[in-house]
Amino acid sequence: MTWGFLWIMLALKIPLIALLWIVWWAVHAEPETEQPSKDDDGGTKRPRHPRKPFPRRPRRGPHGDPPLPAPSRTRSVVARAKRSDPA
Repeated sequence: MTWGFLWIMLALKIPLIALLWIVWWAVHAEPETEQPSKDDDGGTKRPRHPRKPFPRRPRRGPHGDPPLPAPSRTRSVVARAKRSDPA
């Protein structure tokens, strides 16, 4: 065994010890005993308004406009290398 292996094995124990300490602390913690007041319901005081519905999509078919035409196609330019021999 090398020193690096032993160092890694010892260093990896630190997160396990920290995890066990946090769990022990959470188990032994006393719950909060704060009583909520009668006026406080925990929510907002403003009434919620219903959301407006989304606008209707345009109708297609026999009772609406014909479908939109396809967009025009574009051709990309192909770059060509210069010839190195004088011709």
